[in-house]
Amino acid sequence: MTLYGEKVPSADDRPTVKVKAVSWPDVEPEPVAAPAAGGPGKSGRSRGRMLLAGGIVAAVLAAGTGLGAYAYAGDVPRGTTVLGAELGGRSRAEAARALHAELARRAATLNAPVTVTVGEKQAELKPADVGLAIDVDATVAAAAAAEAHPVSRLVGSRTVEPVVTVDTARLEAALRAAMGNQGREMTMPAIIFTGTTPKPVYPKPALTVDAAGAAHVVKAGWLAGKPVTVPLVEKWPATTREEVDRFLAELARPAVAAPVTLTTDGGKVTIPPAAIARGLRFAADDAGKLTPRVDVKRLRAALGDGLAKLEVAPKDAGLTISGGKPKVVPGRAGRQVDAAALGRDLLAVLPRADGRTVTAALKPAEPELTEAKLAELGIKERVSTFTTRFPGGLSSPRSQNIVQAAKDVDGAIVRPGETFSLNGHTGERGYDQGYKDAPTIVGGKLVPGVGGGVSQFTTTLFNASYYAGLEDVEHKPHSFYFSRYPAVIESTIFWPQLDFKFRNNTPHGVLIDTSYTSSTITVSMWSTKIYDSVKTEYGPRRNITQPRTVYLDPGPSCISAAGSVGFAQDAYRVIKKDGKVVKREKFSWRYDPEPRFICAKPPA
Repeated sequence: MTLYGEKVPSADDRPTVKVKAVSWPDVEPEPVAAPAAGGPGKSGRSRGRMLLAGGIVAAVLAAGTGLGAYAYAGDVPRGTTVLGAELGGRSRAEAARALHAELARRAATLNAPVTVTVGEKQAELKPADVGLAIDVDATVAAAAAAEAHPVSRLVGSRTVEPVVTVDTARLEAALRAAMGNQGREMTMPAIIFTGTTPKPVYPKPALTVDAAGAAHVVKAGWLAGKPVTVPLVEKWPATTREEVDRFLAELARPAVAAPVTLTTDGGKVTIPPAAIARGLRFAADDAGKLTPRVDVKRLRAALGDGLAKLEVAPKDAGLTISGGKPKVVPGRAGRQVDAAALGRDLLAVLPRADGRTVTAALKPAEPELTEAKLAELGIKERVSTFTTRFPGGLSSPRSQNIVQAAKDVDGAIVRPGETFSLNGHTGERGYDQGYKDAPTIVGGKLVPGVGGGVSQFTTTLFNASYYAGLEDVEHKPHSFYFSRYPAVIESTIFWPQLDFKFRNNTPHGVLIDTSYTSSTITVSMWSTKIYDSVKTEYGPRRNITQPRTVYLDPGPSCISAAGSVGFAQDAYRVIKKDGKVVKREKFSWRYDPEPRFICAKPPA
């Protein structure tokens, strides 16, 4: 039998200790009289009480006496209660049964939703949804460990608080959902290069819930049956603005101030500042700690023929789609400088003004993904595909950006357990990478920006991963609704703050295959099919708000927009396997009304 997720322990098989009932004599205080020398007075009464207490202790401690057995019967000290249930004098098994019985009596209260106020919004949490429960075994252990001296075991009492558990991950997710659009994401620190000019991205705090503090107050509120308030707190990245400036002054700027000479046993090559800027990366981890490194793969691409004359690059085995089926493209071994050693040694000389020389040996290099490893991944059939349409033909800069992103991602293979990051795969999408200026949303309006339009490819890729049943790790829908995208099930992207990530949570590899026409972009996922179907069920639109009209100064940089209504909506990803629903995941979003931008002076 189970209750609140706990298993009722089996009956204790130890012999029951039998004790003889003890009758305590009435002890009346002697009349108070003026004490004579050495006569009975206050000091006499105190001494009598002391003698009595001493006698009790002596009796309790007397080994083998009935009184000692009575005082120390059971595992839990006598007089110990939990939630009003008397557990004292019982074995652990008996105490667990008594506590389970008390929890059953309180079931209606313990199963009632907890009212939680997060910031300025209120929600109700069902205890079962966030794993709120009383750990009976841990509570009984705490009761058994309660300190109680011999006299206290006979005439004293003590209350032990129950041990409350909660699933912190599920609780945090529920509180974030309750928080809604009150919060904001953390702006991670970074340093990015535009050409050979490093530019800082300064950290900004997230406005979110404190998971540890929230768990404490929710557990206490649930146990007491009272509403709970969870405040929103600022959470700063680990790297400060001052540290970003230090990286900028001590590494980023000196790194591109002069070339570096790379010497190998096959010859020399000059690494120009432009190639250094391409390979030097400043990436923040999940805590916002900024760490510089040299991406040797990007450095090689930037050097082009320079390093290719000295090296023979290994080539991973790959897949291409031919005749509607995956076809293996064989890999090959190569001869290269050691990437780890080159990255380490190059990073060490980049801050220097002089002595900018690195020596590296050429070594045999095997491909990371061989044909044998590729065959084990089980990539054999198309499991999803998604297409979106774009206007303007292939000659427009926006269309060219979409196609460039598709080319960058085409043929990528995501192994089981790996997380694919679109920002991590493409890197910065700038002019040097083939991207062009096109309209992008900044500050709530359309403005020209390099890489505009890549959000359409992101949405197409997101839907392909979504309908393949892959795990959504990170995405953010647009602030405004665009009818060319499915509501809620779409994603924007912006280097480096906003990314799109999915995890391959299947036992098979996943191949990303992209294709395009003059008006469409298509992304397909190839793997081994494990689900019958993946579909979307929509809830109704709610909280519909109308757009306002905004007049902008006319000119070449002004971009007009027709505007769109704002609304909130839920979408449910329903995944079936063997004819049954195995997953039902909720996606929610609130679209702001997009203003109607008019490039003209307002009417008088």
